[in-house]
Amino acid sequence: MVNDRGTIKWTSMMMPEHINMLNQMWNEKEYKTKPIIDAQQLSEMNTKLQLAIHNNLTVRIKYYKNHDFHTMAGKLKSIDINNKQIVLQGKERICLTDILDVIIE
Repeated sequence: MVNDRGTIKWTSMMMPEHINMLNQMWNEKEYKTKPIIDAQQLSEMNTKLQLAIHNNLTVRIKYYKNHDFHTMAGKLKSIDINNKQIVLQGKERICLTDILDVIIE
């Protein structure tokens, strides 16, 4: 019977820089990739955003940021075309290129 302690037996011989690099490598393995949005989906999301802003509707926005998927809900305050961002009423900003899906509630 082999008593394998995993990385515990090697950590005493490793430098802190090596441990940090290994932790970073393990974290990067868990990164999610951003899906590619086609033109039809972009058009549909654009229509939903325009409908929501003109009728003061609540939306749930799924977006990609920092190698992960996030969801934010609220009412749209404005769409900033110059900075390519949408602004929710709570002053949160989401980049238009990061939006994956728009759901009108």
